[in-house]
Amino acid sequence: MNATPGSMHFDAERAAHFEARFVDVLNSGALCLMTSIGHRTGLFDTMANLPPSSAVQIAKAASLNERYVREWLGAMVAAGVVDLDPDVGLYTLPAEHASMLTRQSPAQNLGVFAQYIPLLGSVEDDIVECFRKGGGVPYGRFTRFHEVMAEDSGQSVLPALGDHILPLVPGLVERLETGIDVLDVGCGRGKALILMAGMFPKSRFIGFDLSPEAINWGRETAERHGLINLGFEVRDLTDFHETAPRNGFDFITTFDAIHDQAKPMNVLKGIRRAIKPDGVFLAQDIKGSCHHHLNVDHPIGTLLYTVSCMHCMTVSLAQGGDGLGAMWGRETAERFFTEAGFSTVEVHELSHDIQNNYYVCRP
Repeated sequence: MNATPGSMHFDAERAAHFEARFVDVLNSGALCLMTSIGHRTGLFDTMANLPPSSAVQIAKAASLNERYVREWLGAMVAAGVVDLDPDVGLYTLPAEHASMLTRQSPAQNLGVFAQYIPLLGSVEDDIVECFRKGGGVPYGRFTRFHEVMAEDSGQSVLPALGDHILPLVPGLVERLETGIDVLDVGCGRGKALILMAGMFPKSRFIGFDLSPEAINWGRETAERHGLINLGFEVRDLTDFHETAPRNGFDFITTFDAIHDQAKPMNVLKGIRRAIKPDGVFLAQDIKGSCHHHLNVDHPIGTLLYTVSCMHCMTVSLAQGGDGLGAMWGRETAERFFTEAGFSTVEVHELSHDIQNNYYVCRP
């Protein structure tokens, strides 16, 4: 042990371990930026379908600038994502890596999640100002958030919706096939609604969201698919506890939406008001605890707290809201659902989904 100013004891081995870990953190953060670029430009998708190729060949196949592709390849080789044969100057994306980094991934495309890092970094100056003065960063500052969230839910929610999520409510699929009224609150681009509307043409669907851009995307997509049983409304849900249509819906959903709201209790009371006596509310929300020490072993805890601090919490505070944040936790969620007036709250987990809990709430 060596003494240092301000410390009785200094563990040099612990310091060295932390230094090595943090160098890895810096490299990993940089890799997230490059991975996001590789995803957005289609470089991973292109390389997955190429034999070992030169930088020129890869750039040509992807219709991109060769100089930028060459530098990107340098980062990918240094990170061990792409293999390089230095004798012939040919690059390869191993099939094992492509299986987790392309749009044809059989599981989840990790390149989608890498986008959160540069996206959140774009509002770092705003967040630093909030640390000093309070307040929040409004939705309008996040130019691609709905797009990335739609990709995220397109991997975790949509593939599981028909076979795993809807069956959490016994008899629900049969009711949807017969025809019921469904509302999705905080629907974003409405991808879950679009999927359900196509699956259950006899049911009627509507989505509410604060973002005009997201709602317009949903409307245009629904129209393009000829979904006449689906509608969207731009809706500020702050006073939903007073404006929700009473007993208007058989089934109400929220997908990763409640904790973002300015007044989440008002939204939940509005949902309770809007649901029919024999209806059901299904909420997908972040898996975690409201206690920091209980999230130490969470596989993506640091990422979720970061997304919360730099988006979920701050957009709520920007509206003068409660600022619950993504890591409001199962304990808080169950308490909120109960206080909003739901008599039973079931909590479900899905084996494929490390990120979310699924709450089934009944009046």
